[in-house]
Amino acid sequence: MTDLVFLTGAGISAESGLATFRGEGGLWEEDEDLRALCSAEGLAAQPSNVHAFYDARRAQLREVAPNPAHVALAQLQERWIREARGTFTLATMNSDDLHERAGSREVLHLHGTLFAALCAECGNRVGWEGELPVREDCPACDAPALRPDVVLFGETPRHRHALEALATKADIFIAIGTSASVHPAARLIGLARANGAVTIEVNPAPTGTADILHVLCGPASEEVPRLVRDLLAGAHAVPF
Repeated sequence: MTDLVFLTGAGISAESGLATFRGEGGLWEEDEDLRALCSAEGLAAQPSNVHAFYDARRAQLREVAPNPAHVALAQLQERWIREARGTFTLATMNSDDLHERAGSREVLHLHGTLFAALCAECGNRVGWEGELPVREDCPACDAPALRPDVVLFGETPRHRHALEALATKADIFIAIGTSASVHPAARLIGLARANGAVTIEVNPAPTGTADILHVLCGPASEEVPRLVRDLLAGAHAVPF
């Protein structure tokens, strides 16, 4: 039995055509006010602008499709569970639904999802497509308090404690398309390594994190399908 934990970041979705936030060409680089806008304070001060920003991201997402990395992870999950090879956890820092559209199930969204609205009054969540007006009524409590169901700066990432517990039990922890030197990735990788897990990073270039044992350099759309084939072929086929 081999317990797998995957953590994906913006890099995996960038290959489908979605802009990243950090790094060269990222949204924060292009608009220095965006970081302030995507915060709890920004939502309170500029709700119309915040809603419009996430409406635009939701619309953009409908113009792209999952890439081979998303598909490979969904296929791996299906076989890993069906063949009782161990546990499989897929967590993402992305708010898109590309993993789900590729076929992945029970994805842990640390930063929420673009395709849901959250009631700021009662905490109810409801699936959402299209534009989300400011002060839209909550279907559960009728309060005019629906907002994008994403984690803003100043808010706590979701599933953090559950994912930390899973990381400590992982046999293999794989970070894809995220900087392994920033949190929460760095802490999760550190926990996994401290408890004896094999730690792997998939990125175009190494991030230089000490807790990463193996780096697969290249596009996720190429490296992840190759890694999945190796994992399914058996431990002896994994190239490390």
